Amino acid sequence: MDKYRIALTVEERFRLQQVVSSGKSAARRLTHARVLLWADELHGPARSDAEMVSALGTRVRTIERLRKRFVTGGLEAALDHRPQPPRPDKVKIKGNVEQKLVELACGDPPRGRCHWTLRLLADELVVLGPIDAISTVTVWQALKK
Repeated sequence: MDKYRIALTVEERFRLQQVVSSGKSAARRLTHARVLLWADELHGPARSDAEMVSALGTRVRTIERLRKRFVTGGLEAALDHRPQPPRPDKVKIKGNVEQKLVELACGDPPRGRCHWTLRLLADELVVLGPIDAISTVTVWQALKK
């Protein structure tokens, strides 16, 4: 794997020095700014990754990813926190299934029971077929809405 080389412009270097000297940013942002300053090859000898790891308490992989993000995305991409990828839709009970659950819960309980329990509702939803499997917690969360 080729090593991404960091060459800061004068403006980028000044901005990073301001971030580090103010000390008012998040710890991750300060660490990333220090790594970029120390890895700059235009303004003096750049420190090695091993030196930065021992001085900053980070990992080599963090420095590698930071170098890559700076070269491919620029200064803002390297400094700012990357947002988490969107989570897949985990809601099992929505639309028709939710409507069926409410109808069951509002209707008469099974024979021999005085009221619906979460377990009974979950089992009945599986028997009716809109869902393959469902937990009682999921049923509770849907009813709580």
